[in-house]
Amino acid sequence: MAGVFSQNTLEQIRASNDIVEVISAYLPLKRRGANFVALCPFHKEKTPSFHVHPQRQIFHCFGCHKGGDVFTFVQLYENVSFPEAVRRLAERVGIRLALEEDTEGAARRDLKRRLLDLMEQITRRWQNVLATEAAGRAARDYLARRGVSAEAIQKFRLGAAPAAWDDTVNWARSRGFDPELVEQAGLIIRREDGSGYYDRFRGRLIFPICDEQGRVIAFSGRVLGSEAETAKYINSPETPLFRKSRVFYGLDKSRRAILDAGFAVICEGQLDLIACHEAGVTNVVAPLGTAFTEEHARLLRRYTSEAVLCFDSDEAGQQAMSRALEALLEAGLVVRVAVVPSPDDPDSFIRTRGPEAFQALIRNAGDFFDYYLKRLCQKHDVQTDSGRLAILREMGRLLLKTANALLIENHARKTAAVLGVSPEAVLTEFRRMDRQGGSPRPQSEPTPGQAAPAGPPPLEEWLLRLLLQHDSLLPWLVKHLSPEWLQHDGVRRIVQMSFQWGREGRPLRVADLVQALPEPELQSLISACAVDDRPLPEPERQVRDVTLRIRNAWLDRRLDEYRRRMGRPDLSDADRLALLQEMQNLRHQKLADLPLPDEPAP
Repeated sequence: MAGVFSQNTLEQIRASNDIVEVISAYLPLKRRGANFVALCPFHKEKTPSFHVHPQRQIFHCFGCHKGGDVFTFVQLYENVSFPEAVRRLAERVGIRLALEEDTEGAARRDLKRRLLDLMEQITRRWQNVLATEAAGRAARDYLARRGVSAEAIQKFRLGAAPAAWDDTVNWARSRGFDPELVEQAGLIIRREDGSGYYDRFRGRLIFPICDEQGRVIAFSGRVLGSEAETAKYINSPETPLFRKSRVFYGLDKSRRAILDAGFAVICEGQLDLIACHEAGVTNVVAPLGTAFTEEHARLLRRYTSEAVLCFDSDEAGQQAMSRALEALLEAGLVVRVAVVPSPDDPDSFIRTRGPEAFQALIRNAGDFFDYYLKRLCQKHDVQTDSGRLAILREMGRLLLKTANALLIENHARKTAAVLGVSPEAVLTEFRRMDRQGGSPRPQSEPTPGQAAPAGPPPLEEWLLRLLLQHDSLLPWLVKHLSPEWLQHDGVRRIVQMSFQWGREGRPLRVADLVQALPEPELQSLISACAVDDRPLPEPERQVRDVTLRIRNAWLDRRLDEYRRRMGRPDLSDADRLALLQEMQNLRHQKLADLPLPDEPAP
């Protein structure tokens, strides 16, 4: 499993990445006793079954049975390979990896490093243009008219790109950057006739776009002139650093605020987001001028289970809000709506009515489905059959995406009241839509009837819990328990590995076992037994009793096998006598007791 990484390197990275800190950057964890819990990110659920154990540095979900250490979590959540998970966690804590091979990966990392350096330097260049150069005057005037403070300009590292076609081309050449690298970064465009390059961002206010670690990976530029044929905003193209469907503007500055507030505000644009920060609402993100995607929703789900949509009040903004909702619902988020009165957007509302009014607007945001039902009634005529059917279909289509029976029933009653029909009739229609495929289940939700991984016999699971939660019992078990007694292959392999380490004098650490036995079913079994917080009183007495019962069950199976062989008609008298003697020995072994383990040292 370690691949090109040494065991010492893996242990150093794992020790430097506390699993609670890592997972809390993705999920809102809540303390429960010695552990932490959350709604599982790997399947759809209503009550938390995802446990994180800080002492043993592992996680386990008792709903979908996924479990493992910090490397496993990053692999599963980010859908990356083990080496990539190691690299990300090493980068998180500043550990430099010494790789034995993987030249292709080294080339990718070198390209990423050079691109990040280029993006940082051009950010500083454009910041300086905005702050001091004549080429930044139009952008400075525009920001002054919009009421953007000097503090916000500095916080969001706003800049200005000169209007010249070759300013970035010449700047990059003077700094020694290869034009092909600058093109890969999306900063310049190759001329069709092959005669050179020209700038992508010209005469625009520049908004640096950062990854979750605060590193500049792309830009968004707002036009400052009045050219009718020029798009108001242009963004960097897809690059080795940047995929717009996976990035929120401002998330690097709002992650902590979202976790603290317990919800995220989603607005449409960069200036709206900056205005929200200026108004004291810092738990806010914005998609980058593109459709709100499932990847956006999954990214947001790392930090919260609730979102407040605060889009522009015009028709385009309302349609964008409706599109965002579907992805959010399918990711399992609760959605509310802050309705900005027409003709304002969040930015103009804050400038005209003040920060306190905007904070109240967010605080009083209502349920999305109440808002949506009202909007549908404005769009369709409730006095006609066709209008009522359209309302019913649209409400049902979105409600069914929640897969939440309480939400569906509650809003079915509200829909019925508006339509003047019985709640039962609406629920019946919703069920019919569901049967006909009106609500595709989220991909992360287990298929109904899907069997959980085959678990070990209760006694063997009990034994594993004792072993993994009380490693002081290991020397006694090495002496008194034979792995051949165990029926479950996974338990046997875990016990054999533990016994091997015990004989070598190596400490038994759960996270090390997870890495040594990389099969998902084994990792799940290890994590389930290690985080199971049901009490295990008197573990020394329990381990003796469990071992005795496992041994005797194995002896009984051997006796049954010998009895079957005794019934064979072709068995010779000598073989029959040998079997009788062996059966007598087995019965004698069942009578043998086992000593209690010594009391563990305090």
